[in-house]
Amino acid sequence: MTWAVPGPAFLFCPADRPDRFAKAASAADVYEVLVYDRRRHARLVAAVEIVSPANKDRQHALDLASVRETAVSMVMLAKTESPDEVLALDEFSVVALLETPRGVLAAEEIAQCTNTLGLMWGAEDLVAALGGLSSRGEDKVYRDVARYARSRTLLAARAEGRCALDAVCLLLDDLELQRTEALDAAAVGFAATVCVHPSQVPIVRAAYRPSDEQLAWATHILDASRGRAGVFRVGELMVDEPVLAQARLILRRGDVA
Repeated sequence: MTWAVPGPAFLFCPADRPDRFAKAASAADVYEVLVYDRRRHARLVAAVEIVSPANKDRQHALDLASVRETAVSMVMLAKTESPDEVLALDEFSVVALLETPRGVLAAEEIAQCTNTLGLMWGAEDLVAALGGLSSRGEDKVYRDVARYARSRTLLAARAEGRCALDAVCLLLDDLELQRTEALDAAAVGFAATVCVHPSQVPIVRAAYRPSDEQLAWATHILDASRGRAGVFRVGELMVDEPVLAQARLILRRGDVA
């Protein structure tokens, strides 16, 4: 199942603040409402407009009953750990949030589910589940285990043609860190970065937006490719299909922006 995301900046919004829903909808490309259980753990997020929670308890059934009364068709399943959990939501398109050891290690199988729309990864719940204390080092860079989960999520998603969403940055005041991580996410193939505060949204959008120089380069490469087949040269650059694919992606992102 493929999904052309409407833009690179997703925004989580707490369900107990309905006064923020309209602001979130106007600020982000996609906004998702978080619903919490008694332990204040996110269960399920319904993307775009309508919310629904899920977990492996009685509340899960109640939450599904409530969302089935709405028009929502796309949900994010927090702490996804197996393809069976995704397939059990067969009436929904599912973004599976991989934030436990089991979930990360099952990334490939989860991505293969027919109703999987995309994969996202989460650092903090993952490290907590591992018995760790922090996903980042003193330099604020993700530790190796978090980077492994990020890379595996991206590879599993793209191998099956699913979109990949990059994790939230909880250091709200460090917008430069948010910019750096969003730039890297855009460079390696993530379709979007998820935000937890409206101030992060324009930072993420700018990071995914191609520069004027990139747009000019992509246009030049594609113009030069017309009427040519195979490998050819443009200036000092050898151009083949991967280079053309990069140029097309830059122009598509420019259109979205």
